[in-house]
Amino acid sequence: MSLTVNLYYTGANGNARKFADEMESSGVASAIRSEKGNLRYDYFIPVADPETVLLIDSWESQDALDAHHASPMMEQIAALREKYDLHMSVERYISSGDDDHDSSWIRK
Repeated sequence: MSLTVNLYYTGANGNARKFADEMESSGVASAIRSEKGNLRYDYFIPVADPETVLLIDSWESQDALDAHHASPMMEQIAALREKYDLHMSVERYISSGDDDHDSSWIRK
């Protein structure tokens, strides 16, 4: 089982993009990617909404995500969210590991 959390950061005046840029340039995003149990930590910008940034954040287990949430990095992330006055919405997905049923319609 793995866990994926989609976080939508929304701000004004490009602040969501500035937040993602600072997460990358400061090394915080890289540090998260190297945490035990992290499978993915990537930012995306929706074409139809340039004031929003999507973070796709995947973990091996809830325990791995809980350890990340308990880490000192969360204070840095919270401070940057405040700095850029961001609002968030969250979607959470749990994968059973059985992804073969979709292979017939996926072009590789």
